[in-house]
Amino acid sequence: MAEADGRWSPGRTEADADEFRPLLDIVEPPRQRRLTVLLRLLLLIPHFIVLFFLHIAAFFTVIVGWFAALVLGRLPDPVFRFLAGVLGYDMRVSASDMLLIDRYPPFALTPPADFPVRIEVRPTALNRLAVLFRVFLMIPAAIVQSLAVYGWWALAFVWWLITLVLGRMPRPLFEATTATLRYRMRFTAYVMMLTPAYPKGLFGDDGLAVAPETSRSATRPLVLSSAAKWLVVLFLVLGLAGHITPSVTVSTTDDAPATRLVGP
Repeated sequence: MAEADGRWSPGRTEADADEFRPLLDIVEPPRQRRLTVLLRLLLLIPHFIVLFFLHIAAFFTVIVGWFAALVLGRLPDPVFRFLAGVLGYDMRVSASDMLLIDRYPPFALTPPADFPVRIEVRPTALNRLAVLFRVFLMIPAAIVQSLAVYGWWALAFVWWLITLVLGRMPRPLFEATTATLRYRMRFTAYVMMLTPAYPKGLFGDDGLAVAPETSRSATRPLVLSSAAKWLVVLFLVLGLAGHITPSVTVSTTDDAPATRLVGP
């Protein structure tokens, strides 16, 4: 197990499912310092530089892991630990730039025990056939996560302004943003072969429960309010519109010369 050490309660829970899905714990801050919200992206520039090199290293590690998983039916332990560390680092920085936390992320693959963002991934056997065709299997989930993330960033200035004025992120927006980030985390974990479980849970974990003594945060399980679910739908719609508009613009531009030639 990497980073976290939680156990789901009995009943219909993800830990008891056929495939354990990576978990994301985010402790919601009661307030955020307006100065850090104002300068958030500037403050995170050093982390963006580190992530650039970590992603390059992770890319080649995934290639090595892919060949190893085809032979062994699992990721070698050193590969698993490194990729899980990179994924956790990425999630801590992303939680900060998406305004979910106020605490500055550490420059470490393993976070302090009290850091408000943690992931949980578990080493497990991998289906060799699913590993072989992973690049094709991940396409539907890639589309969903791309739309959701693009849609969130399309209105990032609005979310930033709301958080700056209020000194906190409204609860429905916090839930919807966490759901979006968690889906991206699960998609990335699937791509990295850290899990055989296909990404899901974009609209939360309705019906799942966790014992109070094993819960680190209100995001485990992640239960979305109706307002939060509508915000997730908004993210998807905006993401779709953002991807369609350039295509329509390019198509119209390409057709314009022909129209002029055949027109009066």
